[in-house]
Order: sequence, then C-alpha cells, then structure tokens
Amino acid sequence: MLLSTAPATIPAATALPERGGNLAPPLLVQYWDVALRWKWLIAAIVIAATIAGLIITLLMTPQYTAATRIEISREQKKVTNVEGLESAEASRDLEFYQTQYSLLAARSLAERVARVLKLGSSDTFFKAHGVNVEGMAGNGRVLTADQRTQRERTAVSLLLKNVSISPIRGSALVDIKYTSASPADSAAIANTWAEQFIESSMDRRYASTAEARKFLEVRLADLRARVESSERDVVNYAMEKGIVALGKTKSADGQTQIERTLVSNNLEALNEALAKATADRIAAESRANARATRADATSEALGNLAIGQLRQRRAEVAGEYSRMMVQFEPSYPAARAVAEQLRTLDASIAAEERRVRSSVSGDYREALTREDTLRNQVETLKARMNQQQRDNIQYNIYQREADTNRQLYDGLLQRYKEIGVAGVGTNNIAVVDTAKIPSSPSAPNLLLNLTLAVLLGFGLAGVATFALEQIDEGLREPSQVSRLLQVPLLGSVPDVETGECLDVLRDPKSALSEAYLSIRSNLAFSTDHGVPRTLLVTSTRPAEGKSTTSWAIATVLARTDSKVLIVDGDMRSPSLHQYAGVQNVHGLSNLLAGDNDWQRLVQETNTRNLSLITAGPTPPSASELLSSNKMAALLDQLLEDYDHVIVDAPPILGLADAPLLSRVVEGCVFVIETNGVAIRGIKASLGRLRQVNAHLFGAVLTKLKHRQAGYGYGYGYGYGYGDTAGKVD
Repeated sequence: MLLSTAPATIPAATALPERGGNLAPPLLVQYWDVALRWKWLIAAIVIAATIAGLIITLLMTPQYTAATRIEISREQKKVTNVEGLESAEASRDLEFYQTQYSLLAARSLAERVARVLKLGSSDTFFKAHGVNVEGMAGNGRVLTADQRTQRERTAVSLLLKNVSISPIRGSALVDIKYTSASPADSAAIANTWAEQFIESSMDRRYASTAEARKFLEVRLADLRARVESSERDVVNYAMEKGIVALGKTKSADGQTQIERTLVSNNLEALNEALAKATADRIAAESRANARATRADATSEALGNLAIGQLRQRRAEVAGEYSRMMVQFEPSYPAARAVAEQLRTLDASIAAEERRVRSSVSGDYREALTREDTLRNQVETLKARMNQQQRDNIQYNIYQREADTNRQLYDGLLQRYKEIGVAGVGTNNIAVVDTAKIPSSPSAPNLLLNLTLAVLLGFGLAGVATFALEQIDEGLREPSQVSRLLQVPLLGSVPDVETGECLDVLRDPKSALSEAYLSIRSNLAFSTDHGVPRTLLVTSTRPAEGKSTTSWAIATVLARTDSKVLIVDGDMRSPSLHQYAGVQNVHGLSNLLAGDNDWQRLVQETNTRNLSLITAGPTPPSASELLSSNKMAALLDQLLEDYDHVIVDAPPILGLADAPLLSRVVEGCVFVIETNGVAIRGIKASLGRLRQVNAHLFGAVLTKLKHRQAGYGYGYGYGYGYGDTAGKVD
C-alpha cells in the first residue's frame, strides 16, 4: 500500500541539527573566507596600486613648506562697539577666532601679498607652480592690460591653493604655511602673508574708526540741536507758568527733579507763621475767658509785678493794723492812718487789675486778626501751589526730554573722543616665529604615499571582491540555507575527491559517514513514524552530489538492519549502477513500460540489506512513463518487501521528471552544491516542487570546504548528464 504523501505531523524544522548545522560563522571568519577565495585578485590589485604609487611618487616634483607662526590676542575693548556697527554676538571668542581664520584665507589678503611681492610679473613664481606662462607673455615682453590682469588673478589663485592656515589647538597661535617648489619663495610668501595680515588688520581698524567718527559727527550735530531746543522749551515754560525753582536734584537714572519752588517755599513759611498765630490766638482767648472770674484770680494779674508788690505791701500794712487793733481803738489816729493806707492800696490794686483786664482783651483781638490774615494768605498760596503742581507735569515732560537728549549727547561725545585716540592702541596680532627657508622637501612623502597606495589597493580590491561576490550567488555556508531559502537544513557534508567517496563511505567512522548518519537522524524526526519509507533525492542541476547523497542515505539506513531498496529514477543519465558495480541492462524503464516482474530486476549490492533497481534503457520519453500511475503502483509493491525505498531522481532544472516523481513519495531531500548553482536557480527549482505540492523534508549542502566545515559539513561529487560511465554523481 502506498503511504500518504501529505506532510508529516512533525515538520522537518524540528529535526535535531547536526554539528553547527544552522550556525553562521563569525563575521570576521566570513570575511576571511571571502578574502581567501579571491586572494590572488586582492594581491594583484594591491601590488598594482603599490607600484603605481611608487612610480607617481618618484615622478612628483619636490615641494617645500615654510611656516610663519603668529599670535592673535582677543581684544578686550573694541572701539567699534557703537550702535549699528557691530553685533553683540562678535564678543564670543569662538566666533572671533573663526573670523580671524577666515580673514587669513581671504582673497583680499592674497591680492595684497601678490601685489607686495609682484608675483604677477614673476615668471619664476609661475614656473615653480608648474604654470605655463607662454600664453601670458613674459621674458621681458611688454604685458597688455588683459595679460597683466590674467597673471595677477592666476597668482592669487595659486597663493590661495597652496597656503594653509593651521590653528594650534588650545592656544591663540596660528601657523601660516606655504608650499611650493621653491624653498625661498615659500619662506618669503609665508612671512609676507603674516605681515600683510597685520597691516590689513590695522587698515580695517582705521577704516572702522573713520566711519565711526563720521557717523558720530552727524549724530552729535543732531543731538546738539535737540538738546538746545529741549532746554529752551524748559526755560520758556517755566517763565510762562511762573515756576521758580529754588533747588534741583539728579535721580539715579540721571533725570533732573525740582526739589522746591518759590511758591512751595513761601507756603511752607506761611504755614509755620499761621501755626504760631493760631497758638497765640488760643493763648489770648484763654486769657480773655478768664475775665469771668475775679481779676485777682487771673493768671495775668497774678503774673503782674506791680500788682504783686501792691498786694505784698497791703499784706504788711494789714498786719500792722491788726497789731494796733490789739492795743488801740480804730479811732486812734495812728490806727486811722494805717486804715487809710489800706484803702489806698486796695484802690491801687483794683485800678491795676482793671488795666490788666483791658490789656488781655486787646491782645486777643490782635491775635485773632493776625490769624485770619495769615490763613487767607495760606489759602491763596495753596491754590497757586495746586496750579503749579499741575503745571509741573508738563514741566517735567520737558525736563525729562532735555535730560535724555543731554545724556545721549554726552555719551556720544565721550565715544567720539575715545574713537579719536583709538588708532594709537596696541595691535592684537604679533609674529611669534618667522619662516625659514626649508632645507628638505615636505612632499612627496614616499612612506605616506606607499601606505596610501596600499590602502587604496585594498579598497579597490574590496570593491572588486564585493562586486564578484554579488555576481557569484551560490550558497557558501550552511546558515544561508534556512536564511535565504526558508528550507530546513538536514545536514552538510565535506568535500571529497572524485572517486574516493565510495571508499570513504565504507568506513562508518569517517567524517563523510558521520555527516550522512546525522542526515539520517534528522530524517528520523521528519515524520511521526521515523525515517520516511519512500524518499526522493533531487537537485537543481547535475554534478551537485545528488546520486552520492541517495547512495549514502541508503547505505546508512541499511546499516541499521533495515531492508533498503534504492531506485535509479534518472533514466536520462543513470549512474547508481556504477556505485553498485553492476550492469544497467534492465531496470525502471522496463517496469514502467509494462514489465510487472520487479523481483527479477532487483540487484543486490556489496552492502548488506541494500538492493538496487537500475534505471534501465533510456526511454524515448521519460516524462510520459513517469506521468502514468505505474510508478505509484510499483512503490506500493516495493514497500511490501522493503522498509525504505529511495528514488534517485533527475535534476529539476529544465526537466519534469523530478516534480512527477515527487507526487508519489512521502517527501523530498533537496541537494545543493556549495558555491554551485546561483540562489535564484535554487529558488526556481524549489518553486517547481512547491507547485506540485511536494513535501520537502529539507536540504543537504554538499562539497563544503575544510574551513566552512568548521560550521557544518561539505561535500562534492561530479555528475555528467548524458554520460553513463566514467563519472560518479
């Protein structure tokens, strides 16, 4: 009974990998392998590049380089820091030095050097740079204006081409280097370049100073007129409004402020006088109110000296009268005289008290009148003060404008004076080392040129190798099988010399036998019942090791005590009979043509449990025989007596035999030669198998070289399509 050709439940991808089966070698190893494959090409390109570099170096004209070292100091104070003349960004050191480096390589500086050294008329200069001056006149001939201009432009271009500006990292030093075929010219040009750079820097400073002075003169004239006009407005407005300032102060921002005016000063004085008059009126009013009490109780009376003396005198007389009354009667003459004296004193005291009361009333009226007068004056000044405060708003506007104009004028005037003496400042550029005439050439550098030539050779060799590797699209290592073809790798076998593979296979311990034993182990995991009972082995084209793989797998299976039959299905170019050492007289073509006695056609081999059905005579149309149902029926019959039937199919490319055979077996093993068929051809062959729904167990990579075998096995064997003798596939 024919086994089903449906895919097994255990896919080939789960097969145990053989040693290094799907592991890609390290990248360096891959590069090394590529280099070994193309080693002669790489060596030829590198040697050719080295020889070319040597010849070019020997033919080059010696070049001499002279260097002048200068120091460029950062300017601490820039006189051009005037409105509109320079951006604030120029204060940064990085931009300052980058600007200086650009100025050192400027065309204008090269023109100054060419003009000072008269290089435009120097034939020696042009010849030292390899320029033909025949077309530009010379040798004493008179130059036309156009020729002179052309020579000057050429000289400037040569200067810019051969000068080198090299800042010394981490310092303010710069090397000016010039290279030419003339040592003297190189030194002279390098030194002149530094000198002209210093002079051009001074020229720019003077030019910027002149421009700044001209600019400030215009601004100063305008500001002077504005100052005069604004100050005149202040004076006229003060006179118009009667604002008399008795004191002025300057604020922190330079603005003038009125400290006090005449009106405010008068108002302050009147306020003080009014306060005193009010106090006097209150005191006088208090004294006047005391009239309601007895005159002798008033403070004025008590404070009057005359009244005090009279009262003291009356007290003395009253005491004397009291003593006399003890001894005498009131009618006593002396007593009457004392009594009369008392009455006289009382009258004097009363008269004095009346005078005092009359004086208090007058003082009160006078104080009240004075207070009213002062109050009226204060109110009048308050009204004037309020009006003046309103007038001061406009006055302050005029004053602020005058102060602002004055500040601008004073500031620009100060800058104008500074710029006037700016040209005498120290130069910020100095020559540190002058250039000396070089004694030895700086170029060509033989060692450097040879090194570059070798590197260039390796680069060209790398490009050529890469291009050839892209053209050579064969598989080179086991890891590419699954990565590029999406096909499981059953194993890889080493390369063996043609004719020796059968002898090597007879040794079970050989690397070749171990490789196919590993493939057999992986096949055991490809189906749920172990190694497939029917198996097709094919390849893209002849000579990839297909027949050898078929024979080797059959041999390995036979060693496990399984009965194995190998069928040579390549009826166009049979080869398995050579492996067994038998005659190819009758075989598969006879069975498919109508002979039903397959037992008669089975031939035994030298390997125990391994039998063979040869391909038989070449039929007119092998595809027609294979397209019938006889092949499927034959396999059913063979499986009744054998454990495994292996069919060695023809190559796929250009033939329909292998796709037809793949439909009647459990699955296929696809053989790929290392560095053999292009990947696109392999994919085309696999595509044909997939079109007929063939089950692919995996691929076997053959003819793997020794270095590649470190990551898998390789194998190689010849296949002569159409040749039945002398070659082993």
